[in-house]
Amino acid sequence: MEYLPNGYTLELAPDTFPLSTDSMALAHFVRLPRNARVLDLGSGCGTLGLLLCSRDAGCQVTGVELDPAAHEAALENIRRNQLQSRMHSICGDLRRVSECFAPGSFSCCVSNPPYFSGGPASQALPTARREDCCAPGELFRSAAWALKYGGDFFLVHRPERLGELIVQGDRAGLAAKRLCLLHHREGGPVSLVLLQFRKGAKPGLAWEEWCLTGTDGNPTPIYQDIYHRKDEP
Repeated sequence: MEYLPNGYTLELAPDTFPLSTDSMALAHFVRLPRNARVLDLGSGCGTLGLLLCSRDAGCQVTGVELDPAAHEAALENIRRNQLQSRMHSICGDLRRVSECFAPGSFSCCVSNPPYFSGGPASQALPTARREDCCAPGELFRSAAWALKYGGDFFLVHRPERLGELIVQGDRAGLAAKRLCLLHHREGGPVSLVLLQFRKGAKPGLAWEEWCLTGTDGNPTPIYQDIYHRKDEP
């Protein structure tokens, strides 16, 4: 059991990813409009949805998840946190969102997708690690269908895929507007990239950098913000 801000809890299904820096950083990076309607593409056990609902009492989150076990865990997380009126999970293929929703149904999309385009598949997590069912082009096309004009798509990915992500977003009509380079340690390599795309926007990219620990190994202010630890002694 993972304990989230404001009394929310997250229970993970067997053979699913633990609560990670990826999800925590992405939830912190997301900027939600008022009363946001959010679509989580590849939602797993509902981690991002729970984090967003714990932060914003006005948002509603719908997750689409291919793995039945993760979907069932998401339903249980929704029930246990009494979020039935604000969170929903659909067991389905994110590549087929056009069969589930009318175009422009959401003000935001979020995704923590598989990072790897090849290599041996994990026996424990066969669909979660590799993008066999979630290539970047497919992910962006689904987000573009679901988003209203001016809506935002937020995702986290590996830095070596950055150029490909920007190109695929542009092809789908989603312009890269904001980029964050995340370092686990000050002076270390970029570990993750966080991106915000906007449907129908003009070109123009703002960027920022986050470091989770300083050169002395101590947590930085952004780490404390991401993990909600500013009030700890």
